Amino acid sequence: MTISSMTGFGRAQASHEGVAWQWELRSVNGRGLDLRLRLPSGADALEPQIRAAIGRHLQRGSVTAQLLSKREGTATSITINEDALGKVLFACARLQAETGARPPSVDGLLALRGVLEVDEPGDDALLTPERTAALLASLDVAIGELVAARRGEGERLATVLRDQIAEIDRLTGEVAANPSRTPEAIRARLAEQVRRLLDTGAAFDADRLHQEAVLIATRADVEEELKRLASHTAAARELLGAAEPVGRKLDFLSQEFNREANTLCSKANATEVTRLGLALKVVIDQMREQVQNIE
Repeated sequence: MTISSMTGFGRAQASHEGVAWQWELRSVNGRGLDLRLRLPSGADALEPQIRAAIGRHLQRGSVTAQLLSKREGTATSITINEDALGKVLFACARLQAETGARPPSVDGLLALRGVLEVDEPGDDALLTPERTAALLASLDVAIGELVAARRGEGERLATVLRDQIAEIDRLTGEVAANPSRTPEAIRARLAEQVRRLLDTGAAFDADRLHQEAVLIATRADVEEELKRLASHTAAARELLGAAEPVGRKLDFLSQEFNREANTLCSKANATEVTRLGLALKVVIDQMREQVQNIE
């Protein structure tokens, strides 16, 4: 399965028996699957079917589904309410006789509420059985476009993640091969530290001093962190080829990466190892940012 992003857009248009409509689906990052529907009057009964259709294809993301509809070839009807107009004219004639006011203008009369009636076509019959089937069929088309867009973005994200995983492997390898980790280097460093202590003139028990030196060397060893980092990169590659959404698992794994990098930096006993550890943390942080976009 191709890795999918949670960001995408899908659109579909169709018409049936004088009604045209358009679906628009937009998706962005989300912790779970959050659906927000914007439907015209008369289409609310579609909501359960819309949620079920989207839920069959998506598991995560904040998705907005909008349905826009209009009637085709139906002109707006404008009529004059003769009864209301007659009453207005009668009132105007009486005011003219009593006050000598000027007669009303035509545009003034038509602007009065109730004189001019505008009949807009409604959506009362939007959900006939045949039209409902056509609406849901076109919704599937829009969902298909959205899924394809999310997968396309997911492919780009997967390429970036593979490069970042390879960089983690490279930096881990550099730490493993660093000369400061050889037994000889560790022995020389501890010997220098012991010599400085002895030069102070203080009395030290030789056996106890040896035990402490071994303990310090053990605590400074990053072999376990390097093994776990190698294990994590192998797991990340496996997840990128998985057959189900893996965004949550990759997010958890990136936290484990960060934990090992922090420990490595805290145990580093050489400037170069510290530098490599910080470089690891930078790459891991960049990886975590990308993982947040994956379904």
